Amino acid sequence: MTGISTKTVLTMAALAGFSTCAFAQGAAPTPWELKPDMGYAYGKDGKTLSYKMGTNNAGTLLKGAKKVPKGTLFFLGENGQLYIRTGPYLEDDGRFKFGTN
Repeated sequence: MTGISTKTVLTMAALAGFSTCAFAQGAAPTPWELKPDMGYAYGKDGKTLSYKMGTNNAGTLLKGAKKVPKGTLFFLGENGQLYIRTGPYLEDDGRFKFGTN
């Protein structure tokens, strides 16, 4: 009976340790939820907007458009200006390079 209770206690301690590690890491940031048939804009006044898209002018819309490269980071600077960075922004272990210490 002692062997079973010791095993149970060790199992509970291990599970508690795993759950503590999970809470310490925090939730991963959620990605933007971009949807088909929607347009997203950063207006001249610095406001972000979204628009329901149609298909009647799709050719005109795509004419001057460029694909966003994979691995692109978007962020607002202290001045409210929207910036992009295509260089590395993650550490080797997957943490954000420019996050809080």
